[in-house]
Amino acid sequence: MTDSISFDFGHLGGLRDQFLVAMPGLTDPIFSRSVTYICDHSDQGAMGIVINQPLELSLGDVFEQLQIDYHPSLGRHPVLAGGPVNTQRGFVLHRNHGEWDASLQITPEISLTASRDIVQAIATNRGPHNAQFSLGYAGWSPGQLEDEIANNAWLTLPADTSIIFDTPIEERWAAATKQLGVDMNLISTIAGHA
Repeated sequence: MTDSISFDFGHLGGLRDQFLVAMPGLTDPIFSRSVTYICDHSDQGAMGIVINQPLELSLGDVFEQLQIDYHPSLGRHPVLAGGPVNTQRGFVLHRNHGEWDASLQITPEISLTASRDIVQAIATNRGPHNAQFSLGYAGWSPGQLEDEIANNAWLTLPADTSIIFDTPIEERWAAATKQLGVDMNLISTIAGHA
């Protein structure tokens, strides 16, 4: 984990603070049945964090790798696979609480932080209590995400903080699809255009 975020967050985009919900036909192992929270979207591309794909790692593993002392109960929290880009780098998606070295405020309620100080604070229960730690992120080049949406890989909907922070990881895809009012099991995996 480094002490800076190197993304260009200067341009606010239309999909920022939205969920991308994977359509049933999206079989890529990283994104199958995934819910991705979009942190930034502009003419430069898009960046998000997958919020429902746990790794076989815990926060305790991360704390030990970074040689950070931690309270044992905090070490049991799962680490998420945030996406296929830069998978050795940690990101904390959290409700706004505290000041951190490298944070992006996405909304008045949610920030993304990629600095060691927040990890140290979480380890000693001084960090944000509503936080998701992930390794890696999902990134799209200019126009790529728009093309994927047009080709029916994703459905979009406004993000719901209760799904991010209060819903068990294994229930997030179902919770997001329920908000759409669509039974995803009835949707065809083959798309057509008129």
